[in-house]
Amino acid sequence: MAVDISQAYDKDYVRQFSEGLNEPEWMKTLRLDALEKAENLPMPKPDKTNITKWNFSNFKHNVDAESIPSLDTLPPEIQDFLEEDHTPANLLIQRNQIAAYSTMSEELKNKGVIFTDIFTALREHGDLVAQYYMKDAVHVDEHRLSALHAALMNSGVFVYVPKNVEIEEPLQAIFWQEDPEAAFFNHILVVAEENSSVTYVENYISHNKEEQSTANIVTEVFAKANAKVSFGAVDNFAAGTTVYVNRRGVADRDARIEWALGQMNEGNTASENVTHLMGENSFANAKTVTVGRGSQISNFTANITHYGKESEGYILQHGVMKDKASAIFNGIGKIAHGATKSNAEQESRVLMLSKDARGDANPILLIDEDDVTAGHAASVGRVDPVQLYYLMSRGISKVEAQRLIIHGFLAPVVNQLPIQAVKNQLTQVIERKVY
Repeated sequence: MAVDISQAYDKDYVRQFSEGLNEPEWMKTLRLDALEKAENLPMPKPDKTNITKWNFSNFKHNVDAESIPSLDTLPPEIQDFLEEDHTPANLLIQRNQIAAYSTMSEELKNKGVIFTDIFTALREHGDLVAQYYMKDAVHVDEHRLSALHAALMNSGVFVYVPKNVEIEEPLQAIFWQEDPEAAFFNHILVVAEENSSVTYVENYISHNKEEQSTANIVTEVFAKANAKVSFGAVDNFAAGTTVYVNRRGVADRDARIEWALGQMNEGNTASENVTHLMGENSFANAKTVTVGRGSQISNFTANITHYGKESEGYILQHGVMKDKASAIFNGIGKIAHGATKSNAEQESRVLMLSKDARGDANPILLIDEDDVTAGHAASVGRVDPVQLYYLMSRGISKVEAQRLIIHGFLAPVVNQLPIQAVKNQLTQVIERKVY
C-alpha cells in the first residue's frame, strides 16, 4: 500500500532515532508499539474521499537544518508572518525538523509557562508531557496514520500554562519545510490549567511544487476548568506535500476552545478538527476557511461533541473552489445523552468559481437528548450574478467585484485570527490562490 514504510523505517531505525534524541523510555516504548500496530491498522476513511493512493510514504524523515541567528536573515515569505517593526516576545521557528529559533519573555518564564519544542519538553518535562501525549484526545491505534505519527513523530511544540496564568500576547510557532522532501510528523500539545488563558498561532509553509513529501500533523489541546484557549493556524503547504492533519480539543467545566483555521494548502489535504465538550457550560467555536485550485482534492471535517450540560458548540466552514478542485465539508454536531440544555449550531458554505470545480457540504446533527437546541445550514453555489451586477453598476470592474465578494465570503474566519501579520498573510495567500 501507499503507506507501507516498514522497509525504510523499521524498529531498529525508530529505536535509534528515539535514543539519539535522549527521549524518556516511555516515549521509545510508545514509538515501537505504534510502529508494530501500524502494520495491521486500516487507513482513515474520510467521508466520500479515498486517500489510500495519496502519497504518505515518499519523504525524508530526519532532515537537519541550521539555526537562525537573527530574524533579519529569514526569507521574505517567512518574515511576512511576523508583525512589522515588532520583534515577537514569544516565538518558535522550526526549520525542517529542527527548532532553529526560540524566544520567550522572562515574565512568562517566571510564571512557569512552558513554550518549547517537543523534544526539549520530553527531556526536561517528560512526566508532564506523558500525562497528555496521545491519551485522551488522539489515540495511537485509531488508524494507520495515527500509529505512524506516534512512531515517527519528528517535530512539534509543547505549550503549558499553569493555573491562574493569563497570557496576553500570543505565542507563535512557524513551521518551515525548507527541504522540499522533508516530512512533518508534527505534534502540537497545548495544556491550559484551571483559570488560565492563552492564544497560540501556528503557520506552516513550504515551496515543493514538484518534489514529493508528506505532513502527518496531530494537535492536542486541553482546556481545564474555566480555561480559555484560542488556537489560530494558517496551513500553506505547497502542491508536493500531501497533508493529513488531526486537531483535537478537550474542554472541561466552563472552559472555552476557539479554533480559527486557514487551510491554504496546494496539495491533497484531509483535515479533522474535533472538540469534546466534557464539562458543564463548556464552549467551542470552530471556524475554517479554505481555497482550492488546480486538481486539488480536500476533505474537511469539523466535529463538536457535547457531553457536559449547557455546553455550546458552533461550527463555521467557508470554502472557495476554482479550476478542477474539489472539497468535501463535513460538519458534525453531536449531543450525547445527559448533555441537557446544550446548543449545537453549524454552517458550511462553498463558493465555486468555475464549471469544473466541485464542493459538497454535509451538515450532520446527532442528538441523543431532548432538552437541547440544534441547527444547521449548508449551501453550495456559484458567485451570485445579482451581487456582481450591483457592484459593477457602481463602476467596479468584474474582476474587482469578484474579489470583493470572495473576501467578504471568507471574512468571518479570516477576521478571527489574533495576529495581524498572520491575518494579512492569509489575505495575501487568498489573493494568490483565487487569481
